[in-house]
Amino acid sequence: MTVDRIVVGITGASGIPIAVRTVEALAEHADVYAVVTDAAESVMAHESGSREAAMGTICEGATEVYAEDAIHAPVASGSFDTDGMVIVPASMNTVAAVATGRSDSLVTRAADVTLKERRRLVVVPRESPLSQLHLENLTKLAELGVDVVPPMLGFYFDPEEPGDFVDHVVGKILERFDLDHDRYDEWEPS
Repeated sequence: MTVDRIVVGITGASGIPIAVRTVEALAEHADVYAVVTDAAESVMAHESGSREAAMGTICEGATEVYAEDAIHAPVASGSFDTDGMVIVPASMNTVAAVATGRSDSLVTRAADVTLKERRRLVVVPRESPLSQLHLENLTKLAELGVDVVPPMLGFYFDPEEPGDFVDHVVGKILERFDLDHDRYDEWEPS
């Protein structure tokens, strides 16, 4: 499959290393249009050790980077053709907003457009635990055709370091867009 443009929404939830590597990996296949919320930048400082380093990597990989209030950005319009969107990490506030059609930020507006145009939307929720409300909102998204890719630990691919788990989730995201990768080895039964 040929992919030309993918939107990446990065919100203020745990999982920033996954977001950074997702931008890097998708940039190998397509133009990446990243939307970074203010809360995501705050989490970057904590999870990456340096907001500047994380934003630098995102800016290096993305074709364009937008703030959450840049509501006039091209990704807010259905006429801006994309191959879809991934929200990684997706805060539960963002999940609830998308599930209920609230588009009060560029991330949620771009997600709303993605759904409206029947393009692929992938949501990578933040870490556990999840409440019943969280699960109901994620279920509603799944019923709307959204791919929900929780960043769950897998061990069948013989991870050796924490980065291997990040790459595993990034590989799962790439697979949602039918993109080839070498982020982890496929499971082969013995």
